[in-house]
Amino acid sequence: MYGLIMEWSDVRIFLAVARGGSFGSAARALKVSHPTVGRRIAVLTGDTGQPLFRRTANGLVLTDAGDSILAIAEAMESAAFAVERRLTGASESLEGILRISAADWFAAHVLAPILAELVRIHPGITPEIIAGYRLLDLSRRDADVAFRIVPFAEPDIVQRRLMTMRYGLYGTRATARRVQKDSASVGLIVMDTAQSYFPDVAWLRDKYPCARRAFTSTSRSVQAQMCAQGAGLAVLPRALGDAVPGLTLIDPDDAPPSRDIWVGYHRDLRQMDRLRVMLDIASARLTA
Repeated sequence: MYGLIMEWSDVRIFLAVARGGSFGSAARALKVSHPTVGRRIAVLTGDTGQPLFRRTANGLVLTDAGDSILAIAEAMESAAFAVERRLTGASESLEGILRISAADWFAAHVLAPILAELVRIHPGITPEIIAGYRLLDLSRRDADVAFRIVPFAEPDIVQRRLMTMRYGLYGTRATARRVQKDSASVGLIVMDTAQSYFPDVAWLRDKYPCARRAFTSTSRSVQAQMCAQGAGLAVLPRALGDAVPGLTLIDPDDAPPSRDIWVGYHRDLRQMDRLRVMLDIASARLTA
């Protein structure tokens, strides 16, 4: 492999295949066609003179030759992302896409008015919401900025606690009446097993130890809709629960644990003007 010059476009495809285990998964991840992935891997194989992958019952795995260049390919990827972050972070333009990661309920009920004000003042900025509970990799530019309920543990992330979100216990009026008569007859709407450690889940189960688990979802918005359909009780962020028709706040004097909202972005983007103006508006609205 001496004298081999690998292009970044081919390295990206090589890494996507190594991580996904197939040409199809790589094509979906990179948003290119399946034949394109196959052609570029064939070119790399021809250039190196050795196969980089071998087929197994579980998909494609690296050969010794492929494994020997994996670390180098990952270093090239890190360098490429660093260049992209630095160039983007140095932009003084109040135009372009701003990629924002947040839970669906937070985006809809907390960020929406902030982003509406942002585009009214700076119409050249296009916010792009990536809604979901998955924690994205800010170093890879999966998003420019992220809002979430846990602090960031990744290196090189600038973060701060933005606000404290209050939570409440919600149900329909009929559900509330049933709770007063027989709490064991009411179902609980909670996070799925992977998020069962959340403090609001523990609080709800402690409060109604005899109640059955009626519905689980990682989406607070789905929980709220099921709650409004009368499926049971749910602990919801107040910003969401207060906004859903048909829900009533139950026993406001006995509130579930609140959660801190953290905002973070990679330090290379700290001078990005469109990010800074959005954070200025968010801070003015949410920390007041």
